[in-house]
Amino acid sequence: MGSAPIGPFHLASSTRRFTWSGIWLKINGQVKQSTNLSRMIRRAAMQISRLSQANALFPGDIIDSGTPENVGPVVRGNVVNSHIDRAA
Repeated sequence: MGSAPIGPFHLASSTRRFTWSGIWLKINGQVKQSTNLSRMIRRAAMQISRLSQANALFPGDIIDSGTPENVGPVVRGNVVNSHIDRAA
């Protein structure tokens, strides 16, 4: 079975909205993914709204909505760094 590593997270109530922010992911220092949240097919608010119609959502739940292009395997020993701009 696989896994989905995540880094630190921030409560939505303590952050700005990340609608147009740039995001990137590096594996072992090499950029593997780089895009902008404006390219999402469905905005986070819509995803939460739709999911909450069919499922009970609770504080701390994580919604994994997919990944930009260039997804690839992560293996033991890889160093993974990700970033999201703090722009509104």
